[in-house]
Amino acid sequence: MEYLTDSVFCDTFQGETGIETSKPPPAAHAQMAAGEGEGELETASPPPMPKRQQERAKRDWNKKGTFMFKIITDSTADLPAEYLKEHDLGCMPISYILDGVTYGREKELDWKTFYAMMRQEGKMPTTSQINPAEAKEYFEEYVKENKEILYLAFSSGLSGTCNNIRMAADEIMEEHEDVRIIVVDSLGASMGEGLFVHKAVKMRDQGKSMEETAEWLTAHALNVVHVFTVDDLFHLYRGGRVSRTAAVLGTMVSIKPKLHVDNEGHLILIGKVRGRKKSLNALVEYMEEKMGSWEAENKGDYVFISHGDALEDAEYVRDLIKEKFGFQNFLISNIGPTIGAHSGPGTIALFFMGESR
Repeated sequence: MEYLTDSVFCDTFQGETGIETSKPPPAAHAQMAAGEGEGELETASPPPMPKRQQERAKRDWNKKGTFMFKIITDSTADLPAEYLKEHDLGCMPISYILDGVTYGREKELDWKTFYAMMRQEGKMPTTSQINPAEAKEYFEEYVKENKEILYLAFSSGLSGTCNNIRMAADEIMEEHEDVRIIVVDSLGASMGEGLFVHKAVKMRDQGKSMEETAEWLTAHALNVVHVFTVDDLFHLYRGGRVSRTAAVLGTMVSIKPKLHVDNEGHLILIGKVRGRKKSLNALVEYMEEKMGSWEAENKGDYVFISHGDALEDAEYVRDLIKEKFGFQNFLISNIGPTIGAHSGPGTIALFFMGESR
C-alpha cells in the first residue's frame, strides 16, 4: 500500500526559519517546557486500524471530537497536506525568500515553480529561523481548544527554531496554567522529521498519553535513519558542506555524495560514489546496513522517501527496496522549499527505522 503525493506548504501560520550553516550546541532531545514530487495519491489512507485499536483511540477523544493532545510540527517535516489533514496535525509554516519575495502563509509558491526557478533561472532562496514571538502567536491559536500540545521540532543541529519554540512554550504555560506543552527535538529534517511525526501519530491513535509518546520519541529519535544524495554539489557548497574546489571537480567527474543526519542532528558527508544510479543504489545499501532488528517494523509500517522534483529516481529507490526487502508501504513526497533551498533539485532522501544512524 502506498502514498504517492505532492507535499504542499502548510497554510496555518507564517514564520521564518531554516537551516543555518553554523552548528549550535546540541540540545536535550525532549523538554517539558517549564513551568508538490509529481504524482497521484494512490492510496486514500494508510491501512485501517484493527477494531480494538480503534476503540482505544476513541477513548482518547474529548467531547469536541478531537484528540486529547494535539500534535504539531514544522513544515520542514515535508508531510503532504493530505496527511496533515487526515491525521489532525498542526503545522507551523516556515517562510523563505526567493527572488526578493517572501513566501509563507499569505503567499505560497508551488513546489514545481520553486524548483524550476532554481534550475532554469538560477534563483537561490534564503531561509531563517522562527523567532519566539512568532511561535508564541502560533501557539495562542491552538491553546484556545487544546490544553495538551506535543510539538515535534526541526533538528536543533540545523536551526535555532527548536530552542525558540521552547521559549515560546514556556511563556504560553506561564500565561495559561491549564496548558501543557512538550517540545521534542526530532534531531531530523525533511521526511525524517516526518517519520518521527508518523510514529507519534500511531502512538496517539493507540491511546497513548502525551507523556508516553514523548518519552518513546526521545528514546528512539536516533533510530530514525536519514540518508540522501544530491544531484548538484554547488548547493552543498553554498551551505558550507563542501569546498568550491570539491564542488567543481566533483561535478566534472560526476561525483555524487552520500550524506546523513548524525546523532546531534547535523548534516554530515559520509561517502561519495561516481554516477547517479550508483548513488541511488548506495541509499538502499545503507538501509540494509543500518536496519538490523527494525526490519520487521519497517515492513509493517511505512518507509518514507522524499525528492527534489525527481520522482522517477524516488520510484527507482522504492522499487529497489521492494525487490530487496519485500516492503510494500511507502510515502513518497517532494522536498519542500525550506529544505529544498539547501539541498537543491534532484535530491533523493530515504528514511527508515534502524539500529543507529
